[in-house]
Amino acid sequence: MPTTGPDIVSDEVAELARCLDHTLLKAGASAAQIRKLCEEARHWGFASVCVPPRFVPLAVAQLAGSLIAVGTVIGFPLGYQTTACKVFEAEQAVAAGAVELDMVINLGLALDGCLDQVEAEILAVVVASGAATVKVIIECCYLTDELKGALAEVVVRSAASYVKTSTGFGSGGATLNDVCLLAGRVQGQIGIKAAGGIRDLAACRAFLAAGATRIGTSNGVAIMTELLRGVVL
Repeated sequence: MPTTGPDIVSDEVAELARCLDHTLLKAGASAAQIRKLCEEARHWGFASVCVPPRFVPLAVAQLAGSLIAVGTVIGFPLGYQTTACKVFEAEQAVAAGAVELDMVINLGLALDGCLDQVEAEILAVVVASGAATVKVIIECCYLTDELKGALAEVVVRSAASYVKTSTGFGSGGATLNDVCLLAGRVQGQIGIKAAGGIRDLAACRAFLAAGATRIGTSNGVAIMTELLRGVVL
């Protein structure tokens, strides 16, 4: 990592860092990797780390005294757990110290047109999460544009804080078209998180310009290093 902290190099560096959720959700993630993730998050000043549920207590301990949020996932990555399971996951995550929860909708219900049931489930998770920020993953790669827009409005009604494009484990990740579509439907009422396949600075900037307010990526350090090189030059 650079020896010069980004906070004293450029406001642009700090501002971009505060848009990034530094993410490690691979099945084989180790405790050592989570510690490194948290160290990187501290160094760069990322908005949050997003880690598997079992690592929430470790991340909380590693980031104690910082402004970096600890996030985790609910119903991840397929979303077809029962509502009761997702509520339990949310309660457990919050009890362990997570303050941001990225939940996956029940995609089958959405595709069946049962949007009232999708909304009820999101609301149940939001209630169970208390003061924690809930980001709702609708997995855009499997949806028509019409359904993406309808689900964005469902997320607004459910009182969640963000609609999120993708898990990163589906058949496709975030697209600029999807972010533009979601931004047009939510009209600034909630945030938009773009995730899945965002690996470099140009892509990161493009998604923010399209309307994303958070970026989920496992390439946060590479993105920040790319920006820092440009600032220093």
